[in-house]
Amino acid sequence: MDIRRLTEAQRFSVEKMQKIGIFETDRMFTDIYCLEAGQAQRAHTHDNADKVYFVMEGTARVLVGSDEEDVAAGSAVLAPAGIEHGVLNTSDGRTVILVFMAPNPNRG
Repeated sequence: MDIRRLTEAQRFSVEKMQKIGIFETDRMFTDIYCLEAGQAQRAHTHDNADKVYFVMEGTARVLVGSDEEDVAAGSAVLAPAGIEHGVLNTSDGRTVILVFMAPNPNRG
């Protein structure tokens, strides 16, 4: 059984958001994003893959299409394939987001 301890995998940098790979298969991947205050994942799209953001700690402003909302820990947001999406840490503290994506766009 492959088990990852997400609190141990977290790392932060003052330079930019940290994206840490947790699991990856031919069909999906899971990352954690670690954002210091003010850090962001720029808005982008994936034509053939759905993404789920699950806010584990802190608060993130999540953009999906024309919708933008502050999302607190314990909440999940779906970014469907082909729709622009991104995240921004607007809080004064750190934010940690668990990300699931399928199918895996890194393996085609």
